[in-house]
Amino acid sequence: MKALVAAIDAIDDVEVFGRVKSVQGLLIEVVGPVRELRVGGRVIIEGSDGKNLAAEIIGFRDGHALCLPFGELGGVRLGCKAVFKRHDGSVSPSMAWLGRVINANGEPIDGMGPLPRGAKSYPLRQSPLAAHDRVRVGAPLDLGVRTLNTFTTLCEGQRMGIFAGSGVGKSVLMSMLARNTNVDVSVIGLIGERGREVHEFIQEYLGEEGLKRAIVVVATSDEAALMRRQAAYISLALSEYLRDEGLRVLCMMDSLTRFAMAQREIGLSIGEPPTAKGYPPTVFTELPRLLERAGPGTPTTGSITGLFTVLVEGDDHNEPIADAVRGILDGHIVMERGIAERGRYPAVNVLRSISRTMPGCVPTDFRPVLARARELMSIFSDMEELIRLGAYRKGSDPNVDRAIAVNPKLEGFLNQQREETSTIAEGYRRLAEIIAEADA
Repeated sequence: MKALVAAIDAIDDVEVFGRVKSVQGLLIEVVGPVRELRVGGRVIIEGSDGKNLAAEIIGFRDGHALCLPFGELGGVRLGCKAVFKRHDGSVSPSMAWLGRVINANGEPIDGMGPLPRGAKSYPLRQSPLAAHDRVRVGAPLDLGVRTLNTFTTLCEGQRMGIFAGSGVGKSVLMSMLARNTNVDVSVIGLIGERGREVHEFIQEYLGEEGLKRAIVVVATSDEAALMRRQAAYISLALSEYLRDEGLRVLCMMDSLTRFAMAQREIGLSIGEPPTAKGYPPTVFTELPRLLERAGPGTPTTGSITGLFTVLVEGDDHNEPIADAVRGILDGHIVMERGIAERGRYPAVNVLRSISRTMPGCVPTDFRPVLARARELMSIFSDMEELIRLGAYRKGSDPNVDRAIAVNPKLEGFLNQQREETSTIAEGYRRLAEIIAEADA
């Protein structure tokens, strides 16, 4: 009954409409009762072919509303009726959505029938929780991935970025985290994903067990910029619903870069000035608004642990989006092509990765082991070229000798097959054994 009441309340009591005045590129200019409109409002354009096209108001110019479409512009002509909706985009999820695959509009695309409507509506662009209402991050979260559990320990409610170039293994790492992380539910947003890889990720990487406790949101790369941006918003809205139900939520998004690219298309369409690498100022405004929605909840709710991938262009980890995201999140995991080419997966560069909750979340008696492991890996990294060239003579430096001797075991420790899982305690035990043997 509550769901029915919410559906009735979403119906507009008065129809307000205008007409299409011009179309330039993807930008649709609509004339009408502009005083009744607002930025972010929804418009339904009735095309000449009988199909309706949803659009969003993104600005105003000379007394006219500027809109961007959620789909193809085919069928839109001058004079088409444009009906303005009173309600902005929202979603009404329920627990029955678990195990389903949806698009950016909250519609099912998995062929398993309609989705039941929940009793409460969640705005897609909701403000983050107030900072003083939130609790602190919780206990360490078991991710099931040995490298991350040990060297970049993640706490419940923390937000981490996974920075990598294309083809380095982000999707495989995400699937391992989705299957193995010790949380109640997962929300996985595939933003601007290749259409070919969607089924592959869901069926092969995520698997039936992983999908049972997850909601997957998909917006492929060929969809409109508004759809790609909205897929990120709906992923956070679903996470907020599950958090309010008292659940520990893992929100994963692949990738923030494609969200930023979608926002760049939108900003440039309305004439925003391009700044760093063509990204307009709104990109750097929207990123923190999106990312701050994840994090710890209130004392009466659950939490949203965030894992967001960043596709670094040309393997440049200092490009504008990577730099901006790194400053917002609570740590970063760096994946490198050179490590992947050596055949070690996940290809995480431990020395360049950091979790901002460490070392506070690591047991006191294990901190010296962790520091020693990083020291030995750093020594080997500094001397690696000389070692490979044969320029280093054994016995010149005892620490370098130990680093060379222990490196194969550390590499074996960091390597993990996709089907393999490892607990935090197991990772601590194995690393302690390796370091003790190296320093014996």
